[in-house]
Amino acid sequence: MSTPSSSESATGVLPVEQYVAGLARKRMAAGVLFRDGRGRLLLVEPTYKPNWEIPGGAVEEDEAPWETVRRELYEEIGWDQPAGRLLLVDYVRPQDSRPEGVVFLFDGGVLSDSDVAGMVLHPGEIRSAGFYTLDEAAGKVKPLLADRLAAAFDAVREGTTVLCEQGRRIG
Repeated sequence: MSTPSSSESATGVLPVEQYVAGLARKRMAAGVLFRDGRGRLLLVEPTYKPNWEIPGGAVEEDEAPWETVRRELYEEIGWDQPAGRLLLVDYVRPQDSRPEGVVFLFDGGVLSDSDVAGMVLHPGEIRSAGFYTLDEAAGKVKPLLADRLAAAFDAVREGTTVLCEQGRRIG
């Protein structure tokens, strides 16, 4: 009969700290899908990379994805508003030396011209913003985001939340 090691309790259960230290880490991001009355989506042009994005960004330590959306909306376009309904959860496999991740996409609803006019683009982050069809957006964003946006439009149309892997709907 063996005796518990110094890292195990008498019950054979690892201490919480040791268990947590061995768990996998995943990166997370959260974004918002805004649309206009013509069914186009809002894209922002970052100053720090060539491809366009939707408003949003990386989830910071001890931050919920919906709080990420609120923070990023304020930082990027000067809006202070909560995240809308969850449209999509996307599992992203490791790529380009980045670890696997999970992306949350929330519904921002339909914007009016006055909503867009009220945006204050952060000059250090966002060069411009505009509305584009899904086809137009596919030429401005990475293919993974283009697939994710198409799935998000399905979620809006169906009034549901969709699950994706690598941007493609799985259910």
